[in-house]
Amino acid sequence: MMFRAGAGAPGAGSAADVHFYCSSGGNAGLACATSAAALGHRATIVVPLTTPAHMVAKLEDLGAEVVQVGSGWATADAHLRATFLADGPDGGEGRAAAVYVPPFDHPDIWDGAASLVEELAPLFPAGGARAGRLDGIVCSVGGGGLLCGVMEGVQRVYAGRRGAAPTVLAVETAGAESLHASVQAGELVTLPRITSVATSLGAARVAPRALEWALRPGGGLISAVVSDADAVSAAARFLDDARTLVEPACGATIAPAYNGDLRRHLGAELSDAEWATRNVVLVVCGGSNISLEMLLGYKKRFGV
Repeated sequence: MMFRAGAGAPGAGSAADVHFYCSSGGNAGLACATSAAALGHRATIVVPLTTPAHMVAKLEDLGAEVVQVGSGWATADAHLRATFLADGPDGGEGRAAAVYVPPFDHPDIWDGAASLVEELAPLFPAGGARAGRLDGIVCSVGGGGLLCGVMEGVQRVYAGRRGAAPTVLAVETAGAESLHASVQAGELVTLPRITSVATSLGAARVAPRALEWALRPGGGLISAVVSDADAVSAAARFLDDARTLVEPACGATIAPAYNGDLRRHLGAELSDAEWATRNVVLVVCGGSNISLEMLLGYKKRFGV
């Protein structure tokens, strides 16, 4: 996305002509800063005050300017737009083109995430024996960028193959469930505040495209919510099982595999033997906004 945006920015005639601006709860900003460094451009990342110091340090180590403001992503994003982008594409910096990098609500982001499904598909040949098919994909939802990409990937790969497409389980934590609240209401809902510890999922309003996918008749998407305690417990168990440290936002994805929700959502009607043949992929991403000390603190807080 950033390569395309930088190349197409007004007045972007050289590597010095582009300055990227991204609002983020942490991970999207880290991706922006990493890409900006690789492309030789400047980056300013605006994050909420809840973003931990170690994440701010990571961004600064990549050469990004970091601004902390507000209690959540929406406030950070509003500050970014009003402070850095109010003057238009040139950003008030003469020849430097100010390029806004949205953390989730953009077709280029979805296009990138869609490649995940395209890479998975050859491993699970549709039309083959049930044991060789991809039956489900589980991912967490913040603003919906990853989810929109997964749904687009499913559409590309499995369109026209009746009964072959995997069901997508979209998981949020209680207190950050902007998609689930919107699905329940049948329209976009803005949460009054984010109360979940999974701050990387802290978009008070999901991308409109994500809700479109969720409400699409026969679209094969299930919206689910887990507790912060379940997300933290899953992250702790995953550390033991896989020797990999992930944050609660990722713990939300893993939680259904540990607490029984996975079968309840994707195989409640199946026998044990039938369930054992199902192939479900969990998208494990989100390990930057966490430390062992933080995880231990969460475990103590939730008694897990």
